[in-house]
Amino acid sequence: MTRVAVITGGTRGIGAEVSKGLHKAGYKVVANYHRNVEGAERFRDETGIPVESWNVADYDACDESVLRIADKYGPVDILINNAGITRDVVLHRMPKEAWHDVIETNLTSCYNMCRTVIPGMRERGFGRIVNIGSINGQAGQVGQCNYAAAKAGMLGFTKALALESAPKGITVNAICPGYVDTEMVQAVPEKVREVIRSRIPVGRFGDPREIAHAVLFLIADDAMFCTGATLAINGGQYMS
Repeated sequence: MTRVAVITGGTRGIGAEVSKGLHKAGYKVVANYHRNVEGAERFRDETGIPVESWNVADYDACDESVLRIADKYGPVDILINNAGITRDVVLHRMPKEAWHDVIETNLTSCYNMCRTVIPGMRERGFGRIVNIGSINGQAGQVGQCNYAAAKAGMLGFTKALALESAPKGITVNAICPGYVDTEMVQAVPEKVREVIRSRIPVGRFGDPREIAHAVLFLIADDAMFCTGATLAINGGQYMS
């Protein structure tokens, strides 16, 4: 049986490489996107991976989309919570919208998506959930109280859900990437990029395919003994 995997934010950056990696490995992948229709359609045409649009910060949209995916492709056995945004500004200048937007998209989305797939996973006795966090949820970062709080919250969420789900054959793990060479990092001014790179012991930015490799390990059928774990992939920049 080919397992169905949903990747939120699955058409760009790390999410796109995760989608492609799972597709290549034989999983039936559905990549979520929200607003970038042109980019999503281009990704679909280039990879052959189906794309579906919904807002992960909206519970009803998540619920309806998971039901739609189950009807079209089969029940969701694998969920990768990767969607995320940034609204960087120091706290004493941060408008409430910047706080709420990031918390809802980056953290509440984990509840929204997991809540919709968990009942089916429990009934079938199998599930794999991987939450994509961030080095900045572990170490903090200036101007990212909202983002760091959301990503740190994701780690606690991962551990609690792992404890609840282990007896039902469901694993829940987190990956915390460091600075990975995606469009977001490429948009940073070169002088700033050099400063960041100088702080990474391996001397380079990560490759998004390295994150995809880790996801493939965590979702494997025979990876049942790994749950509640946080895998840091950051080139040695932050060790906990």
